[in-house]
Formats: sequence, structure tokens, C-alpha cells
Amino acid sequence: MRLAYRGAPFHGWQCQPGAVTVQAVIEAALSTVIRKNTKIVGAGRTDTGVNARMMVAHFDTDEPLRDPSRLVRQLNALVGKDIAIEDIYEVEAGKHARFDATSRTYHYYAVTCKSPFFYPLSWKAPEGLDFAKMNEAAELLLQTSDFTSFAKLHTDVKTNICHVTKARWEQIAPDAWVFVITADRFLRNMVRAVVGTLVEVGRGKMTVEDFGRVIAKRNRCAAGTSMPGHALYLWEVTY
Repeated sequence: MRLAYRGAPFHGWQCQPGAVTVQAVIEAALSTVIRKNTKIVGAGRTDTGVNARMMVAHFDTDEPLRDPSRLVRQLNALVGKDIAIEDIYEVEAGKHARFDATSRTYHYYAVTCKSPFFYPLSWKAPEGLDFAKMNEAAELLLQTSDFTSFAKLHTDVKTNICHVTKARWEQIAPDAWVFVITADRFLRNMVRAVVGTLVEVGRGKMTVEDFGRVIAKRNRCAAGTSMPGHALYLWEVTY
């Protein structure tokens, strides 16, 4: 299943007791349509308020689906306006949406002008932010593998090792920028912590060398604050 969603109405992707999540809404709709309790597994776990232009999930059925396109239409009629089911297709038995993914790309959007149209889905950056310095610092992310300094504390992951292949701010309009980061895996809260620390460099409160020292300390307390989730998008998942 390939889908997209706006994160603001949800407490993240993963099912949680007493909370409305993307996974829970889709599972309820899917179970209703195929008349059997059905669980789905996503390619990742986006946090509260985080968007997804592309999320991939898998689910198992006892029999092949007769009309996947009809199932797409039925689900879209049930999941609400903030979720869009784009495609459902058969894959080989044993394929896993999370473990078979080879890379994931996130985008973080920032605008340097005030706009009543941009603010729900992008971050209003302060004037004078030095994106060139931020890109110098971002280059260091490609030279490290231990991202403990940008990982949420007290999670159940076994390792904080990630391999980043791209990390760069790109100007997409006179007043708009996007931070693009690609890696084989991401830790909880990692992208927002990375962006928050890069912003400290852009504001002149931290040097590029300081940013390198933050990475080396392997201490979340050494990094900057996490950025708001509304400007973050899971952009692409590759297999």
C-alpha cells in the first residue's frame, strides 16, 4: 500500500492506546472493507504532526485481492480527508515494508517570509539565517555513523548507527528552502534534532566546528532543540 497523509490531526503513525493515529485509522477502514481484522506494517514511524508525501505499508491476506483499485476507492471513502490511499499492489510473500526498505528521504521546509498560506506546513525561519554555513555543517553528517546526539532518549532501539548519503539545504524559491536528508534508517526525532542544531549554526550561535563536536559527544543534551513537526515530511521510501 502506498499512501500520503497530513500529520496534524494524528498522534503519529503507530497505534497507541487512546490516541488517533494514521495506522489505527487505516487498519479500522481496511478491516471493515475486507471484513476481517487486518493489521498493517509501515516503512517507518512518523511522530505526532509529521507529514508523509510517501509512506509504504504492507498487510497480509488469505486470498489475492480481486480488485485492488476498488479497494483503494473504498478505503479513501473511510479514512477521511487527511489520508490518501494512492495504490495497493501485490508483492512477493515475505516482503516487508520496513525491513526491505533500502533508504528513506525526509524533507524539512522553511520559509523566510511571513505567509498565511505557508505556516501550517512549513517553518517560519528568522531573517539572516546563514544557509551556506548550515550546509557546511550538514556535510559532517555524511562522515559519521553514530547519531546518538540526535536520538530521542530512552527508546527501545538497539543501535544508533545510521548511514546518511545526502544532507543539504536547497533553495526552492526566493523565500523558501528545504532540507533534504537521505539515510538507510532514521532514529526517533533524529531529523528534527539535526535541523534544530543546524539552525543554531545558521543563527551564528554555533560554529561548524561546534557542530562536529556535538556529533562526537554522542550526547543528546549537547545538540539543539527539536524543530516543530508540522514542517517535516517523510518524502520517499526506496526498495
